[in-house]
Amino acid sequence: MITGEVKNKLDRLWDAMWSNQMTNPLIDIQQITYFIFIKMLDDNQIKIERKVNDMLAHGLAANIADFNPTFKDENYIDKDNKIDVPYRDLRWSVFKEFEPTRMYANIRDNVFPFIKQLHGEKQTAFANFMKDAQFAVSNPYILDKMVASLSDESLGLGDKDMMGDCYEYLLSKMSTSGDNGQFRTPRHIINMMVELAQPTLADNIIDPAMGTAGFLTSSARYIQAHYSRELMNKENNRHFNNTMFTGYDTDTDMLRIGCMNMTLHGVDNPTIRYNNSLAEEFTDSDKYSLILANPPFSGSLDPSTVSKSLNQISGGTKSTELLFLSLFLRLLKVGGRCVSVIPVGVLNRTNEKAYARLRRQIVEEQKLEAVIYMPNGVFQPYSGVQTGILVFTKTNSGGTDKVWLYNMEADGYSLDQKRDKVDADDTPDVITRWKNLAVECERTPFDKSFFVSKQDIVDNDYVLSFNKYHKVEIAKKEYRPTAEIIKSIRELETEFAAVIDEICKGIE
Repeated sequence: MITGEVKNKLDRLWDAMWSNQMTNPLIDIQQITYFIFIKMLDDNQIKIERKVNDMLAHGLAANIADFNPTFKDENYIDKDNKIDVPYRDLRWSVFKEFEPTRMYANIRDNVFPFIKQLHGEKQTAFANFMKDAQFAVSNPYILDKMVASLSDESLGLGDKDMMGDCYEYLLSKMSTSGDNGQFRTPRHIINMMVELAQPTLADNIIDPAMGTAGFLTSSARYIQAHYSRELMNKENNRHFNNTMFTGYDTDTDMLRIGCMNMTLHGVDNPTIRYNNSLAEEFTDSDKYSLILANPPFSGSLDPSTVSKSLNQISGGTKSTELLFLSLFLRLLKVGGRCVSVIPVGVLNRTNEKAYARLRRQIVEEQKLEAVIYMPNGVFQPYSGVQTGILVFTKTNSGGTDKVWLYNMEADGYSLDQKRDKVDADDTPDVITRWKNLAVECERTPFDKSFFVSKQDIVDNDYVLSFNKYHKVEIAKKEYRPTAEIIKSIRELETEFAAVIDEICKGIE
């Protein structure tokens, strides 16, 4: 969590960028992403050099060339871009000391062309996205400010956890700075959903519309916190860094940012790729054990452009929310879990057969475990649509017995466009109750959370609206006898007539 002076320094950097004509939050984040990557290249080599020097100091044979350093002793030559400069000029620790005009020209003309060619089979997923990097800093002054800010040791950017926190804080700026906020799911909602999913090292996790990879990074943190000892195992560590996390998106900017986000959260080489998850070309099925997602549930698609297998599951709907739910059912292996944000219409719409069909399929053919209803305003300032969270396990053989319903009334922030911090917050209660569901059996439909039986859901035509099952206790109010009320009215009329008479006497 970023607080205090660190937060203030990042705010000052962001404000300086905006005051120097860098007013597109997505481009600003892109540039910061590139610079963090450039700094990480040098930081990693500095660590290697220290290791080599330490080995030499202890009389051990060591050669830095054996570590395949990014920056070599000779010149970097790129004939296509007419570059012939010492590798050291490409290193953050060196060029950060250049005066602003020289630094600006060096990064624009030498460093960026260099990082754009840093990709290949042995490189990380993020490095592969750097080939499209474009330098877009407006002037030498703001570049000097950005480099100085990111070099500030008090930010703790040498620590990956701290760097990840700083990057997450900068990403949050996108949700309050314009249309790009649509890519952001509130961090506390993501963390709550990961707590509901409780991922393990046995999982293969996917977000098929990953945005900035918030669900994947939160899952990585959960694993690091709960399985730190197990991660020391070579095979577990290999799985964590290479095969555990998969994310797809159709926006290359989001893919690049998501890759950096994963790198900063300690995942070296996740599967992050450009993909239209609803298209015919995407054929993954029965492959993943956990889906965590908040896909773009808006608009509709022509069924002819959608994968035939999804049309078969959904019944040929045009609604993206149903197509994504169909995709989840296809992607999960038997026993796999899904925790996804959904628009409330998925739960209660009855005017289209496709909605009822998919609800019935999840209840009857899979194991529906929970529906958590979030309040209007959770996705402000860019959407006021009411949403919920659907939790189910793919079984292909049913298993729904009873479903846990929870009606969130607050999430710790005001439900207007300002989204100011407030005391009321149901998210800790959701997590606590989810982890102690046996106690929930004692609660009734008069409470804000309770179990509803599968038979009740069937009897209500598979409508999952909270108000269908919640009951309100109406307090009985005692009224005076009618005769007594009439007597009081007549007495008041008499008093009123007397007052009018007195007023009239004064006028006469």
